[in-house]
Amino acid sequence: MENKEVNIENHGSDTESEPESIKIPYRIVDTAQEKCYDNFREIPCPNPGEPFYGQDAQYQGYQPSYVDNGDGTVTDLNTGLMWTKTPDWNRDGVINYDDKMTYEEVLDFVKKLNEEKYLGYDDWRLPSIKELYSLIQFSSIDPSGYSEESGEGLVPFVNTAYFEFAYGDINAGERIIDAQFLSSTKYVGRVMNGQEAVFGVNFADGRIKGYPATKKFYVLFVRGNPDYGKNDFVDNGDGTITDRATGLMWAKDDSGYCMTWEEALAYVQKMNEQNYLGYSDWRLPNAKELQSIVDYTRAPDAVDPSKGGQQ
Repeated sequence: MENKEVNIENHGSDTESEPESIKIPYRIVDTAQEKCYDNFREIPCPNPGEPFYGQDAQYQGYQPSYVDNGDGTVTDLNTGLMWTKTPDWNRDGVINYDDKMTYEEVLDFVKKLNEEKYLGYDDWRLPSIKELYSLIQFSSIDPSGYSEESGEGLVPFVNTAYFEFAYGDINAGERIIDAQFLSSTKYVGRVMNGQEAVFGVNFADGRIKGYPATKKFYVLFVRGNPDYGKNDFVDNGDGTITDRATGLMWAKDDSGYCMTWEEALAYVQKMNEQNYLGYSDWRLPNAKELQSIVDYTRAPDAVDPSKGGQQ
């Protein structure tokens, strides 16, 4: 396991609904992770005091909740975002390489959609990386190293009961994992010999990555809730930070030293026993919660040009 510094977090709104007096601009949708693991394999979910207790599957946040509007759009009831249902943009009934676009091609394409009032709306946009990542789910199967070219038996990292999806187009020379979806969020540094890059979400294997802007991607468009992904931090003056946008409370300081995942899970339980900062319900953030506080206006080589194209 990679060593990481730990930032523990308290979820003040870990229920299906918050009190009427609490109104937050958007919710971080749960990951849909239902299984527990040790460092190598799936295990029965641990009890308090046991190793690996307190992992993602043992906490239930806001469960995914979508509505298929029957008109080619899907509404996310948690985020208030409305999505196009399919990345089949040449509308031939097949999702493949021919539907993919570069960043510049997408900007022209969405402008045309809005001019035509696609599906009755003229405010479609390319989603930000935080908007796009809101769709990811982790009850899935990573196809890395998978031998079957068809993708049969795999489970993508997006809900295919609502969204149409395809793996990479093998017939066009792609790999099965080439199912990267484009966001509007540019990487402020550079990648791969100084190329301009843009972030994307790979719904085949669950990764966020900065890709050269000239690469071709699958695309979904979004509209509604312009505040999604915008943080509203308040320093509570007691060692905690509340993001009023999501309702999440964070510990302001990290652990101060690196530890493994197993050690981090044990560390949080110790903090809870000590009623850390006056609270006993701290937990490690799940992947989507942690991503919610990422500042995408920063990059190592944007600060230090000597780092070149390193990410």
